[in-house]
Amino acid sequence: MSPLASYKRLFDLAGAGYVLVAFLGRLPLAMSQLGALLLVSTATGSYGLGGLAAGALAVANALGAPVAGALADRVGQRPVVLVQSLLGATGLVALVAQVGGSTATTVLIAALAGLAMPQVGPLARVRWRPLTHGREDQPRLVDAAFAYEGAADEASFALGPALVGLLAVAIDPGGALLAAAGLLAVFGTAFALDHSAVRTHAYALTHAHLGGAERLLSAALVVLALAQLCIGVLFGATQTGATVLATAAGNPGAAGFVHATLGVGSAVAGLATAYLPARIGYERRALGAAVALLVLSTPLLLVGSLLTVTLAVLALGCAVAPYMIAVFTLGERVVPPTRVGAAMTVLASATGIGYALGASVAGRLADATGSHTGAFAVTVTTTVAATALLALSQHRLVSPRVEERDPVPT
Repeated sequence: MSPLASYKRLFDLAGAGYVLVAFLGRLPLAMSQLGALLLVSTATGSYGLGGLAAGALAVANALGAPVAGALADRVGQRPVVLVQSLLGATGLVALVAQVGGSTATTVLIAALAGLAMPQVGPLARVRWRPLTHGREDQPRLVDAAFAYEGAADEASFALGPALVGLLAVAIDPGGALLAAAGLLAVFGTAFALDHSAVRTHAYALTHAHLGGAERLLSAALVVLALAQLCIGVLFGATQTGATVLATAAGNPGAAGFVHATLGVGSAVAGLATAYLPARIGYERRALGAAVALLVLSTPLLLVGSLLTVTLAVLALGCAVAPYMIAVFTLGERVVPPTRVGAAMTVLASATGIGYALGASVAGRLADATGSHTGAFAVTVTTTVAATALLALSQHRLVSPRVEERDPVPT
């Protein structure tokens, strides 16, 4: 089956309505981090405080997501995501309402908003194996599904910041966060109520009855989580560096559009990964993508204008989705079928924590140096760490764990 035919088959199985809802439902999280950064830094004049608020939102979301994922594995995604969507939307509205208040209050409300927001992308990944269960072409469909989800995540992190930038220019950063709250209330709820949530829970119960419950944490999953932590740092540092450069150019709203190009290149590359031959294993794909990240991140140290940073970030994005698709696919295969929801949210949480670290450290360096170069130096340093981590550990820890479990259980 060709990749295009696999994608068409997936959409036929799930329904066009579900695909649209699952995509729009992940936009609020992509919008909230940059929205909080712009909202607070514009109101206070401090990139450090803006990065702290955005980081608090991201860290709280990262801490809450594995708990929500484990709970969704146990009781089903429908009630968990429904409650999260409504509470998360309320938290974003509260953050806008109190901007200009004390630093402690700002950070606390940002954290509570992040804690409540659902991780729609990782939970959507969990639904594809149940949706394709029992079909002879399931292995190919699941591979295509993870490629699509990686591209969808990156497209959301392109469109989300672009929407924030557009609304920040047309209205203000507060308007961008209110739009994110509205999207979450509508499409997060629709994602929770979709029939695929019930089917996924039934699939998990079946495997639990068959004795599939096993422990979640392993050395392999820890390695993959650290790999995602590195890519999160890259996101936070790159976004902060773009914000500093755009603000210095007199157009802070352009930061969203600059960062959006990262997602554009990444989304295109993510869809293209379905064309890679199956003989190239995901362990090799992850390492190759990490090397590409290292090579493509170094030009950020030389940029000095919005045009050059946009081109550099666009090129860097071409390695992001292949990296994340490989890591998430390996994550799905190194855990028992009944713990996939928790595993996907652990990896997403590591990304969020990395984003918080990257945004905070890069923001402080930008404040200290008055330049975007320090922020982008964090990006480059992180790609070195990611490459070294995967090179030194994955073939010893990840590959054996993948081989222990049938990657396509029926």
